Amino acid sequence: MSREIALELCDIRREFTLGRGLFRPPATLKAVDGISLRLYRGETLGLVGESGCGKSTLAKLLLGLLAPTSGDILVGGEHLRGVDRKRMARHIQPIFQDPYSSLNPRKTVRQIVALPLQVHGLGTPAEQQRRVAEMLDVVGLPRRAADSHPGQLSGGQRQRVAIARALVMRPDVLICDEPTSALDVSVQAQILNLLLELKREFGLTYLLISHNLAVVEHLADRVAVMYLGKIVEERERAALFAQPAHPYTRALLDAVLTPDPALGLPALGLGGSFPNPISPPSGCAFHPRCPRCFGPCAEHYPERETIPGGSKRCHLPEPA
Repeated sequence: MSREIALELCDIRREFTLGRGLFRPPATLKAVDGISLRLYRGETLGLVGESGCGKSTLAKLLLGLLAPTSGDILVGGEHLRGVDRKRMARHIQPIFQDPYSSLNPRKTVRQIVALPLQVHGLGTPAEQQRRVAEMLDVVGLPRRAADSHPGQLSGGQRQRVAIARALVMRPDVLICDEPTSALDVSVQAQILNLLLELKREFGLTYLLISHNLAVVEHLADRVAVMYLGKIVEERERAALFAQPAHPYTRALLDAVLTPDPALGLPALGLGGSFPNPISPPSGCAFHPRCPRCFGPCAEHYPERETIPGGSKRCHLPEPA
């Protein structure tokens, strides 16, 4: 794997101002709170966390669907903050969660896959059609599918069309937002293996957003764990799954259900409830729920600490 930086986030923040009524001042919600990440060319970085932690907001920032409040986004060393969405799309493309709603039902597969080339004025019509045929070959669809509409395809075939559309521009980074969660279990493995094959063949770079830790373990090279808008642990996949360094990461791993009903539900040992993101707790935001909380946790937010295989933000000196 190359150590050339494909995507870099420098202290990215996104805040939302919320009105709270006539006699109460507006509140600020920090959806993404000072995230700095590097994604290397040819790498898959998994981004995990509970619903509401800010994963999808971060994806929207990278795709230009939202503007960051502060911070910089660099692709290949080029600053993208403030540039128009069309220019960002040349570098970063999404693979959405639901292939049933991400494809226009009125368009044929040929029109869907060719649209990015037409929008950006890349190639003649004949060259665009050749490119569409090549992409269908790459994702394992027969060329005769080019004249089909999405409603004539299965869920797995639709997701292959979505992958072809994302790849046709040859982007630097692909944002994979739960790319298999809307598919049948029998199809999920096929799409995951396709993503792995494409990565090996073309040296693709993925940011993989998922709740499914099994998917992340299968695809990712490194994993970043997000909680209330912050990255609390970032490590190589094997190190994180073998010995998580942050109690929140440990809780996520312990929450994975087993296929044996006799084992019952996992006991997480988390205290309290999910904190209010508008008024987060002092110190480490996880401390009201942390089973290993002690004095400093409620007093100040932990600094980033380098550990074997990556880094963490936790006051505990030993692994979780």
